[in-house]
Amino acid sequence: MHFDLITILGPTASGKTKIAAVISEKFNCEIISADSRQVYRKMDIGTGKDLNEFTRRNIKYHLIDIVDPEDEYDLFRFSGDFYDAFSKIKNDSKIPLLVGGTGLYLSSILQNYVLPTSDFNEEEYEHLSTLSNDELKKLLLETKPKLHNTTDLKDKERIIRAIFIERANKKDKNSVKKINSLIIGTDLNRELIKKKITGRLKQRLSSGMIDEVKSLLDSGISQQKLDYFGLEYRYISKYINGQLNYNDMFQKLNSAIHNFAKRQMTWFRKMEREGVKIFWFNPDDTDAILSFIESKMKFYEHSS
Repeated sequence: MHFDLITILGPTASGKTKIAAVISEKFNCEIISADSRQVYRKMDIGTGKDLNEFTRRNIKYHLIDIVDPEDEYDLFRFSGDFYDAFSKIKNDSKIPLLVGGTGLYLSSILQNYVLPTSDFNEEEYEHLSTLSNDELKKLLLETKPKLHNTTDLKDKERIIRAIFIERANKKDKNSVKKINSLIIGTDLNRELIKKKITGRLKQRLSSGMIDEVKSLLDSGISQQKLDYFGLEYRYISKYINGQLNYNDMFQKLNSAIHNFAKRQMTWFRKMEREGVKIFWFNPDDTDAILSFIESKMKFYEHSS
């Protein structure tokens, strides 16, 4: 078996960026970010870009600072951007290193999601909406005769969505190359993660994070959009607009980040239950991680 990607995943504040920079320097990698908020420009402190870890080592990175906060960015765009970056890095004879904590983005690559993009259109949706459930079921079963998930047949919206997906899957079946990744998880005990999250939040607040959110609001980004970005942008914009006092903002934000870290770990455990092999390391144990990757690279070179 051969692997063509290294992945570093883990919850927020668990040290992914630092270890990714060390690995990149050692193994001639380029970074591909799997972070749903670091794609946005002008959102630096709140998303924890820490780009100096890469720039001071002259490490190239992709999928960071690629769209404006006013723009929409989603899983479909991420998938296309990932495969573009992946191909460029491989063509340059370097190793792609996927780094991040956005579970859905990571799963889409590591679990080889097929993401149909071309078949949805409003007219067809309107047409299907006029059909009865029985007519829709017939259409779906024509598209996918061996339908295992009968829950798709209980709700009209789900049946319509399933029809679109199956039609597109027929077109896109061979478009996604299966990628085999060596996956490293950054593993710290929960109490240490809690301390790191709280300490990092205090440091970011004292380093201009409130001014960053204020400048986004001043540039015309709505509070509704900042609320959509969640966490720092949601609570700090409420503080700026007088909906929360400073102490309430800090406590609610701190608690929300802790809960976010828990949800991330829940997602990664789910990936493991679904067959994704993650090798967990303390991110401070740099030598052990580098030795492990080196041994795996030798193993795969020998066995391929």
